[in-house]
Amino acid sequence: MSESVAFIGLGAMGAPMAGHWQRAGLSVSVFNRSVDKAQRWAQAYGGRAAATPAEAAQGCRVVALCVGRDEDVRRVVGGEDGLLTVLAPGSVIVDHTTTSAELAREMAALCAKHGVTFLDAPVSGGEVGAQKGQLTVMVGGDAAAFEGVAPILRHYAKAVTWLGTSGSGQLAKMVNQICIAGLVQGLAEALAFGQNAGLDMPAVLKVIGQGAAQSWQLDQRGPTMLEDRFDFGFAVDWMRKDLGLVLDEARRNGSRLPVTALVDQFYAEVQALGGNRWDTSSLIRRLQ
Repeated sequence: MSESVAFIGLGAMGAPMAGHWQRAGLSVSVFNRSVDKAQRWAQAYGGRAAATPAEAAQGCRVVALCVGRDEDVRRVVGGEDGLLTVLAPGSVIVDHTTTSAELAREMAALCAKHGVTFLDAPVSGGEVGAQKGQLTVMVGGDAAAFEGVAPILRHYAKAVTWLGTSGSGQLAKMVNQICIAGLVQGLAEALAFGQNAGLDMPAVLKVIGQGAAQSWQLDQRGPTMLEDRFDFGFAVDWMRKDLGLVLDEARRNGSRLPVTALVDQFYAEVQALGGNRWDTSSLIRRLQ
């Protein structure tokens, strides 16, 4: 018999991730706050839609989450119909939500009281990475539990890496977001400069993409930035949420993040332009 697993949260990332589990032969139960979204997923992939997180997790050893914010994780894990009401000792919760490191430690301590392991495991790679099963997963928590679930996570990931104790995965994701914020702002400034200089920018992208300036952002977002297309990808609202977590953590650990703080304010300007749901590459809009 195939192993029973549950996936909570069927947004742009969670839906394809859960789909990879179902296609791999696992028996997947899903829950989403919007019931119709869970039902549509079950119709598309053949899994089972549940009415509550607890119902989805009944009888499962592994449950993954990909929800919105810290408070959503608290509710799904420890709420009235939450996972801890049904999970047996020895079960593992894998949280793919991007949250604070403090929340990860809080949930790990709460779950430990029930004999359940909580792993913080945020992902990078975006919607395309989720669809292709090519995500990068950064994991914090118990090493033995990680080894037990890593093969299951690899159904939707190209890299699954344990980085240390609870909170380490979330801290690594913050490092990732700091890098991305600076890269996208630099790309936006470069493309706006080239356009103002009257260059053939598709040709410029092609040639610099073969040199030291090459990056995923340049390859994937450079062309769409030139086309002024932003109705896809990772929304500005979510990036500001992530950068808020980064800046809070920086205040705690004494890090100086002047560029990150500045780019966060640039994203606020994009929001003021109506770009809350635009892709993060829309930073170029404020320069045009």
